[in-house]
Amino acid sequence: MATAAQSSPMADRVKLAAALLIFTGALGYSVYLGATSGPLLRLGVVLIGLLAGAAVGWTSEPGKRFHAYCLDAITETKKVVWPSRKETIQSTGVVILFVIVMAIFLWIVDTSLMVVVRFLFGREG
Repeated sequence: MATAAQSSPMADRVKLAAALLIFTGALGYSVYLGATSGPLLRLGVVLIGLLAGAAVGWTSEPGKRFHAYCLDAITETKKVVWPSRKETIQSTGVVILFVIVMAIFLWIVDTSLMVVVRFLFGREG
């Protein structure tokens, strides 16, 4: 038996279906308005539908878990230490140098294989 703090899986499905229905309804209405109204009104209808659908979806257990996940992701992104300008330039230089060296190496290998194949088929030239 579900308590007030914990919703049933069926109720969550109904809430998520309602949220999807609200958003798709707003999207459909926006398409319907396409010929008779401006783009600003259509955008407003879609945004209102998105917000209303998100509000209904947030009341479900998966919606609350997704919201908590987003908050955790934001917290983790704030912990990221970005490299300094000097480190970024040095790393970019190393990558560019590596790409040039690999390009030369692959060109040498390709040319060598082409010479070997021509020699094996008797088409020296």
